[in-house]
Amino acid sequence: MRRAGKKQHYHHGDLRAALVDTAVELIAERGVAGFSLAEASRRLGVAVSAPYRHFADRDDLLAAVAVRACEVLNDTVTAESADAHTPTEALVAAARGYVRFGVDQRALFEAAFGGKLDRLRHPELLRATGPLKDAFLGAALALSDGDPDRAGSLALAVATTAHGHAVMAQLGTFGPGPDGAELAVTRAADTTRALLTGRAALPPLPNALHLDTPTP
Repeated sequence: MRRAGKKQHYHHGDLRAALVDTAVELIAERGVAGFSLAEASRRLGVAVSAPYRHFADRDDLLAAVAVRACEVLNDTVTAESADAHTPTEALVAAARGYVRFGVDQRALFEAAFGGKLDRLRHPELLRATGPLKDAFLGAALALSDGDPDRAGSLALAVATTAHGHAVMAQLGTFGPGPDGAELAVTRAADTTRALLTGRAALPPLPNALHLDTPTP
C-alpha cells in the first residue's frame, strides 16, 4: 500500500481503481468527513476534473469504496467460516469474521457505515451485501426450522451483536493493540453462542429478511 501522506503521481493504468485506493487511504487518515475528491486528485497528481470521468460525485466514489468493503468483509467471513460444520458454528464464525473485519479494516468499515449513502441511489451496495446476508440468513434458517420470521430475527440479532462488538473494539473497550482486537473477536463469539442458546426467547420479526441489516 502507498505510504499515507505522500503525493502519489498517477501516470497510467486504471484511474478508477487508483481513486478507490486513494479514497481508502484518505479515510484512514482523516475519516469519511475529511475525504474529498479534490484531495484524492491532488494526491494522485491528476486534474481535479479527472475523477468525474469515473464518478459522478463524492458519494459515487464512496459507494465504490463501500462495495469494496462488502467484498473484503464477505471474504473475511468466508475464511472464518471455512471450518464451520453446523449452523451454530457458521453463525459464530460469521460474527467472528465481522468483528475481525472491523478491527483490521477500519477505513473500509468507516466507509461502509459512516458515509450515510443513499442505497436507493446506489443499488450496487444492495447487490454487494447479498452474499453476506445469505451467510447469516442461511444458518439462521437452519436453526429456525425454515421459519423466515424467526430466521430473520435471529440473523439480525447476530449481525447487530457482531457490529456492536466491532464498534466497541474500535473505541478501545477491549484494550489496545492485537490483544484487544482478539479479545473483541472472542467476546463476540461467546456472546453469539449465548444468544443462540437462548434464541427461543427472541420474538419473530415479520419481514426481517428484507430489512437493511447492519452490513455495508
